[in-house]
Amino acid sequence: MGFDETAKALEKRKAGLLVLAADLSPKSAKEIIRLADRQNINAVRLDVTMDELWYTLGKRAGILAVTEQGLADKIVALTGARQDEEESEV
Repeated sequence: MGFDETAKALEKRKAGLLVLAADLSPKSAKEIIRLADRQNINAVRLDVTMDELWYTLGKRAGILAVTEQGLADKIVALTGARQDEEESEV
């Protein structure tokens, strides 16, 4: 969870999906998506805030790296998510 840990997961090629909070700053979204694009990793923006993630996960973060491919696939299937093309252009 968080920008730094997600960037490390991307560098180590462990991330299967990026999950972005609805209220993540455009600058942070653009930067992390740029890193993910280098490895063809999808990024999805959920309709939840960083505070909602904090309540659910116990840590306030706007970026999550999903490292388990099965879970990443399930999140995409359940949310109908695809790569956040709009964010890629930010």
